[in-house]
Amino acid sequence: MTEATELSKQDLERVRECERGIGYTFTQPTLLLHALTHASSQNEDLPSNERLEFLGDSVLGLAMSEFLFNFLEDGDEGDLTQIKSVVVSTVTLASESRRLGLDRCYCVGKGMGKRHEMPASLLANVFEAVVAAIYLDGGLEEARRFVVRNLFHQILAVCDDRHIKNYKSLLQQLAQKERGITPSYRVLKQTGPDHRKSFEVVAVIGRTQYPAGSGKCKKEAEQEAARKALKALERELAGAGRGGEKGADGSPADD
Repeated sequence: MTEATELSKQDLERVRECERGIGYTFTQPTLLLHALTHASSQNEDLPSNERLEFLGDSVLGLAMSEFLFNFLEDGDEGDLTQIKSVVVSTVTLASESRRLGLDRCYCVGKGMGKRHEMPASLLANVFEAVVAAIYLDGGLEEARRFVVRNLFHQILAVCDDRHIKNYKSLLQQLAQKERGITPSYRVLKQTGPDHRKSFEVVAVIGRTQYPAGSGKCKKEAEQEAARKALKALERELAGAGRGGEKGADGSPADD
């Protein structure tokens, strides 16, 4: 008898809803239920998620530190620390919990507030607990994938705010990690006189050609093409994580 067959119908429905939201299927679904159980719920069958929060905080920190170290090769310690602090902040993690639907699955006591009033700290904690549950169920690589897939767009937002815009480097790192392919760039069009040229360039990963970027020089156009490809690839990976198609054969729509 598997763990899933031993769960109540209500618990199994909660597990399946949460799995669809986070894009990961547990071999030990009780770990996910554990992660979704707050101490205030008074559930005698499941311990609270406090210990998982403790572990998840460390796993999240490791995954994010490693990712930033590899992706932002020119960033110094101060840059990496500041970016990480924003990306794993309570506000950011709470926002991601809501986006993934963890608030709908979180079991809390009546005094903790309704779903739309749930404190940000609780939502951040459940995100960390889910990271730990995935780590215990599938290992560090699965936990890394979950963290990067769901927080990558937050990293880009922080990098934009800090004017860290080496999109070609970011795209290369992500494409190599997730697709095993190095992006190439192709000039589609070159117009204008020598002193005022305009370039139109596309990024290509495997068989997928991404939306074109334009610029006053080839380098600027490549950066813009990489930025568009990066956002499109991020959407592909997020869709794949929630059971959608990876989009390896089709061209994503422009943003």
